[in-house]
Amino acid sequence: MKNILKTIVLSIALLIYFSPLSQACTGIKLKAEDGSYVYGRTLEWGAFDLNSKMVVVPQGHQFKGLTPEGRNGKDYQSKYGFIAVTAFGDDVLADGMNEAGLAGGGFYHPGYANYPAYDKKNADNTIAAQDILTYMLANFKDVAEVKKGLLEINVTGVILESVGLELPGHWMMSDATGATVVIEFTNGELTMYDSNVGVITNAPNYDWHLTNLSNYLNLTPHPQNPIEINDITIKPHGAGSGFLGLPGDNTPASRFVRATAYAHTSRKTTDAKEAVYELFRILDNFNLPLGPDGGEGASADHFDNSLRSTTLWSTAANINDLQYSYHTQ
Repeated sequence: MKNILKTIVLSIALLIYFSPLSQACTGIKLKAEDGSYVYGRTLEWGAFDLNSKMVVVPQGHQFKGLTPEGRNGKDYQSKYGFIAVTAFGDDVLADGMNEAGLAGGGFYHPGYANYPAYDKKNADNTIAAQDILTYMLANFKDVAEVKKGLLEINVTGVILESVGLELPGHWMMSDATGATVVIEFTNGELTMYDSNVGVITNAPNYDWHLTNLSNYLNLTPHPQNPIEINDITIKPHGAGSGFLGLPGDNTPASRFVRATAYAHTSRKTTDAKEAVYELFRILDNFNLPLGPDGGEGASADHFDNSLRSTTLWSTAANINDLQYSYHTQ
């Protein structure tokens, strides 16, 4: 059942401290005809219910960056208030939007995420991967500031106790101008991609997904025309022939192709409010089932049958109107 959070005043008291993590998910950005933008995503976890909560952080809240030595990293205050969704307990953040209209989240990136080595001499300018989304939402008003600001800090990997490993993440952030950036750490190096496609899933790296799109140039929202072979006419049996060959499995590569195809052939929407409905319609195509292969965290002998789906929730950030919407399983 959809629950819509109307325009939220981003100044209520902070109850908890948290940091970001997310699992096998699909994220997209849409543009309405009036020039406004919405960003949204799904979150999947198949092992147990994450019991996610909505939290709000006010301007001026004090943060301390995490390093392998503890909370001895970068000191900073939130310049912007922001709303976010938790996962893996109240101290973990998955997705959010700030009052300047910067929105985005972290996405699972196993096997490819690798962070710079920790240098304790630079601890006072260091944050952990768990802190990246918090840091961006607290400090930056748009993608341009994100791209500049991330070059000015040190990011390192720190074991996340709740899952017993370093956060294998990459991130997508969008703003009210339509600018979108994908942030990755590979072989200890930061890479930022301007994302005109406005889609993200999981591994492998973002540039590989863009290359893979070349394999699906034949896809079109228009039906295929009949063809003549000698005296035989071959024609489609029904609707959907334009997307014949669209990959239907749940791998990150296939979801990236589907999300790109759906986002860039979506119906025209007059404004951001209407685009939110279209965004949820598209995201509902990426709800993953329960089972050992349904989503991250699940295995043949460990998945939670009490859940209705592996997709626990989906969000939509109306960036221009500062409205944050969600629906759950």
